[in-house]
Amino acid sequence: MAKIIRSIRAKKSSAPSAPKKVAKKAAKAMLKPAAKKLPKPKPWTPAEVYEAFSRFRKANPEPKGELEHLNSYTLLVAVVLSAQATDAGVNKATRALFAVADTPEKMLELGEEKVREYIKTVGLYRNKAKNVIALSEKLIAEFGGEVPRTRPEIETLPGAGRKTANVVLNMAYGEHTMAVDTHVFRVGNRTGLAPGNTPLEVELGLEKVIPSEFMLHAHHWLILHGRYTCLARKPRCEVCLINDLCRWPEKTV
Repeated sequence: MAKIIRSIRAKKSSAPSAPKKVAKKAAKAMLKPAAKKLPKPKPWTPAEVYEAFSRFRKANPEPKGELEHLNSYTLLVAVVLSAQATDAGVNKATRALFAVADTPEKMLELGEEKVREYIKTVGLYRNKAKNVIALSEKLIAEFGGEVPRTRPEIETLPGAGRKTANVVLNMAYGEHTMAVDTHVFRVGNRTGLAPGNTPLEVELGLEKVIPSEFMLHAHHWLILHGRYTCLARKPRCEVCLINDLCRWPEKTV
């Protein structure tokens, strides 16, 4: 019995203690070559920003949003429906919907079940139909059936967030707002124009650097640029209007 106890103690003592294991791992980590940090791109100068948006304006003086709508209410509904869906897909569904319901009152008369039928080709259509009915009810009850003109008020509507509010304020009421979707977020970060970890950071960064004279159309120019040129997987750098200004280290020209 004594021999067995001694052999167990011997095995335990031969095993390395936890602190020694940690020390060994740390030593190995020190031997590995440190990963190279990419140099932080230089911020755009005001002159470069002005030049970029001058080019966008020259190429497309009056850019339009691609969501089809008839008035501020149908614009609001279209933007709510466009979450995690394409503009083309939303337009296909809303053409028939807006032909019969272009006001909150008409939408309520239509009812949630029929709204679902109209938008069933749009992703998350059940929840979106519920939001369309709920926001229509709230517009009538609290805003006289009109789409409000401030961001905080629009954000209180079911299904509407900051991006929705910015789109509506810009397109319906001509406010200088910056709606950041996936395209604008990508362009802001990739080009170095307004890098940020969140849509809000990119939004505030773009508002800070873009001159006021361009702000009415700025978010449309950036969306269209991201949608058709600065693509997620294979950006078309060879036809990019601002490829000489862009800070992306992997651009192909």
